[in-house]
Amino acid sequence: MKRRLSPRTSLTLLSIAAVGWIAFGDLGRKAPGELTTAHGRVEALRGFGSCSECHGGWTSSMTASCLECHEPIATQLAEVRGLHGSLDVDRARACPACHSEHHGPDFAIVNRASFAAAGVPDPGMFDHRLIGYELLGAHVELACSRCHENADIGVLPAGQPRFLGLSRDCQACHEDPHGGGYVVDCTTCHGQRQFRQLEPARHERWLPLTGPHGKVACGECHAEGGAHGFERIGLGTAAAARTCADCHESPHARPFAAPHGDCADCHRSEHDTFPSAAAVLTADRHAAAGFELVAPHADLACSSCHGGDAGPSFAERHPGRAADDCAACHADPHRGQFVADHGRSEVSGVTRCVDCHARATFAPHEFDVGRHAATALPLDGRHLDAECRACHTDPAPGAARRFAGVDAHCAACHRDAHDGRFDAFAAALDDGPHGACASCHDSHGFDGERTRAEFDHARFTGFAVDGAHAQAVCEVCHPAAATPDAAGRRFGRVRAAFGELRGCLTCHVDPHRGGFDGPGLPAEIAGRTDCARCHGDTTFRVLRDDWDHAAWTGYALRGSHATVDCGDCHAPRFEPDARGRTWQSARGTACADCHDDVHAGQFDDRGRTVDCARCHGEERSFHDLRFRHDLDSGFPLGERHAKVACNECHRPARIGDSDDVVRYRGTPRDCADCHGDQRNPLRSGRGTR
Repeated sequence: MKRRLSPRTSLTLLSIAAVGWIAFGDLGRKAPGELTTAHGRVEALRGFGSCSECHGGWTSSMTASCLECHEPIATQLAEVRGLHGSLDVDRARACPACHSEHHGPDFAIVNRASFAAAGVPDPGMFDHRLIGYELLGAHVELACSRCHENADIGVLPAGQPRFLGLSRDCQACHEDPHGGGYVVDCTTCHGQRQFRQLEPARHERWLPLTGPHGKVACGECHAEGGAHGFERIGLGTAAAARTCADCHESPHARPFAAPHGDCADCHRSEHDTFPSAAAVLTADRHAAAGFELVAPHADLACSSCHGGDAGPSFAERHPGRAADDCAACHADPHRGQFVADHGRSEVSGVTRCVDCHARATFAPHEFDVGRHAATALPLDGRHLDAECRACHTDPAPGAARRFAGVDAHCAACHRDAHDGRFDAFAAALDDGPHGACASCHDSHGFDGERTRAEFDHARFTGFAVDGAHAQAVCEVCHPAAATPDAAGRRFGRVRAAFGELRGCLTCHVDPHRGGFDGPGLPAEIAGRTDCARCHGDTTFRVLRDDWDHAAWTGYALRGSHATVDCGDCHAPRFEPDARGRTWQSARGTACADCHDDVHAGQFDDRGRTVDCARCHGEERSFHDLRFRHDLDSGFPLGERHAKVACNECHRPARIGDSDDVVRYRGTPRDCADCHGDQRNPLRSGRGTR
């Protein structure tokens, strides 16, 4: 039986078919209008299915399609230049807003409406500054078509631009009368009005042509063959821009300071002569010359420093002195210690009188601690309390007090508290500005924290303060004296406290009473002597890793003995004994000295304890015997007895005062002792098994 479709299903299928028929039929419809000539002549844009070439497909847009064909416009948008690059981004990418289509072959796709949409109401008045080029002079009067040949053509010839593609170089339109010999741009000398007429107004970038400069012919400054000749300017080889001093000799001994360093500040270019009466030197300009007219020079007449008008030459009257060149006018009370060549020396960090004295008054001086820091000896620590005269002593009559060149070495003022003990070491030290003493000491105190922290005890004394010694304060070995000696030293010497130096025994008691200094024992191990042969300087309880028990005690630690702690044989003491010893002596070297006899004397030999090592070795477990039953006992084991466990024959028994001691000696040896009486075994049918 056939199944019929429901009315609803049938209606749905008919609707789908109708929509598909309408859509298919719509594909054959024509565009809204004919293409313009520029687009209509492109084969790919004509015919059925060509709409997507401009309007985009499923994954593209109309703008992308336009820019794919018009690559120069895409470049303008990407580089943000040209007319299209100057527009708002959204407007620039909406191509149909300015260039519409489907208006027929006679329609100009670029027209006044296109320019108006881009913000240019009149194309003839287009402002070329939008594209980075300013039209001036004669260029303003030209029609657009003089430069853009296709500007007024309705339909562009295939492959030709309308406005794009022109060069901005003058040579693109004008013949170069210099034959390409000038590397500078034409606009450097010429304007846009007339080529043959140079424009001196542009000269203001370097020098306004006013006053006497306006009366000078160009060739006088730009002479042919000179460093600034026109041909050199054109070739780019002319000398750098000139200053006034390049052409005019300055009567001033030294240049003026900024911001008044230009001659034109006093001598304007419109002045007829250099020494014009209009060139007035004001107080500000006098200060710019390097000499500010303040106290004590503020009230002086000009002639006091520069002489009268009838005096010597200008250069002699105005030598270019600076306010701090005191020695140029004033006598030097220090007799040249600081000022050489008018204060330009580098003596002790002082180069001018005003480094020590105020500008208005000579006394009192202003050479404070901060300025003293620039000398060879900065004042800090105990030196801050010293009087100036302590180092700068009163001069002899007629002489100057000595400041520059005072010896800054410690030994110049202080006595050697070490009595030459470190002279040999000091010779190898870096002799800084204060001598070798400063390698350990500073000005804050002879026995300061820096002395303790930086003193190389091993280098200067041959004894390195390491380990436990480093934890002790210096006074343990160097007890402070109650009163200072002649050199001011309170720091005690080791010999004064402990006598002659004898290595470790100088301060420590030998707890071994010389036991390790006998004949046959090493006096030196790996370069170490004395107690250091066995002990480090951190703690006496810990021996060195290379300590040899057999070499020092005659008892080698092997097997199990090599794995036990030292304290198992040498019990530690909670308090040192009278000799300072912190470990107890071992009980002895015999096994019985440390181990109990589990055999209750069965193996004693005539009252002497037998050596356990005959049966038990040090290298193995106590229960791993090396006892040879056939050779070391009176009962050889046959084939049958060798398979019997030891405890079958050697059983616990009472031996002496000890119970449950395994019996070894005295074990019965007769067969009957273990197997019973074996009489008539054939007749009785019984026997030992």
